Amino acid sequence: MADQLTRNTPETAAPPAEPSRTRRPRLVVGGRDRTAEVAFAALVLALVLLAALTSDTFFTPTNLTNLLKQMVTTGLLAFGMLVVILTGGIDLSVGSVVAFSGIVTAGLVADLPIPAAMGVGVAAGIVFGVLNGVLVARFGLAPFVVTLAALTTIRGLAFVYSEVPIAPEEPGFFWLGSALLGPVPLSTLIMLAVFVLGGIFLTRTPAGRAIVAIGGNAETVRLAGINVRRHVVLAYTISGTCAGLAGVILASRVGIAQPSVGVAFELDAIAACVIGGASLAGGRGSARATLGGVLVLVLINNLLNLYGVQSYWQQVLKGLIIVAVILVQRGNRPRWS
Repeated sequence: MADQLTRNTPETAAPPAEPSRTRRPRLVVGGRDRTAEVAFAALVLALVLLAALTSDTFFTPTNLTNLLKQMVTTGLLAFGMLVVILTGGIDLSVGSVVAFSGIVTAGLVADLPIPAAMGVGVAAGIVFGVLNGVLVARFGLAPFVVTLAALTTIRGLAFVYSEVPIAPEEPGFFWLGSALLGPVPLSTLIMLAVFVLGGIFLTRTPAGRAIVAIGGNAETVRLAGINVRRHVVLAYTISGTCAGLAGVILASRVGIAQPSVGVAFELDAIAACVIGGASLAGGRGSARATLGGVLVLVLINNLLNLYGVQSYWQQVLKGLIIVAVILVQRGNRPRWS
């Protein structure tokens, strides 16, 4: 008995049970946790109420139409960025692709039919997306390095094509960016269609589900017999396509294409994804939540513009928002001591 008592030392004794943590209240509807969605809707409502109470021009038809048009570029880039982020990657070249696609389209409308010129602009984005995807997937290069190199290279190609802005005179060129279907801009409906179809793609198709799974565990996906490289290339191709389309629509809306446009557009796209709850580590995010992130970001930008805040302070705020949301996401994960 004495031997047994001496053997029961602190080293061999069972460790004390860790005190249970108090769980945060959650709103579960239909078996799904809706807490984040309700919080997101409350944030949007708060921004709208703030705008209504502090600005006389927010709810004017002109401002609302401009708000819907401003969503388009950020929205298209954000969806393409979301698909790449879901794989665990990043695409820093989207702003440069916007500039290149826009200026190529504007330069070709004098020699080609307008739909053909716009098709060339979108095709340029597709080509850049494929090249990024091949370098990342086939050669195993880091997405940050590849797309950072693409950012500078594509921007340089835009200046090679034209060092000065190009302003097409063909009236039909402005139709895509300015046409209205009732009170809603056509370009906004195109963006919404991309999100709807993109959401179906990510959740209802084998390729979309594979892209999401790659960000969670690429090795498991490979062992399941899925071609990881092909789906990574597809993700970057989608991002390039969205960036090319955004460049064409932006040039059509403002009526002029510049090789310098699109600087820091990738920050807006990443911010919208992160605000929408996408994880930069990959494997988590949705089209619907990202669209909500776009709406929040555009509302904030619109309010700051109405208040006369300088653009560089807006960039500071976007950076702080990204850091704050990432800290909140990290705080919701289990912590191990």
